[in-house]
Amino acid sequence: MLADLAQDVRYGLRTLLKNPGFTVVAVSALALGIGANSAIFSVVNAVLLRSLPFKNPDQLVMVWENAAHLGFPKNTPAPPNFLDWQRQNSVFTEWQRWSSAAST
Repeated sequence: MLADLAQDVRYGLRTLLKNPGFTVVAVSALALGIGANSAIFSVVNAVLLRSLPFKNPDQLVMVWENAAHLGFPKNTPAPPNFLDWQRQNSVFTEWQRWSSAAST
């Protein structure tokens, strides 16, 4: 069985050496495919599979302003509005850490 594999590999190499144009195209296609798969997996791994680098990622929330009248149903809040919400906060924790990071 191992001898058959070695014979098949030698035959494949001889065939590739006889057709250098095909070899270049085949190796390029494999390299592009492997590179694209590696890049996509790296992004998916970083964005979707790994947990967030925060203490309690299940307690994170996103704060939006409703500006649907301007065509932005989920708009990033203006800094003064965010600071007002922070002062009036009675349900969220650790606002200080984020506001100080956002102001720098």
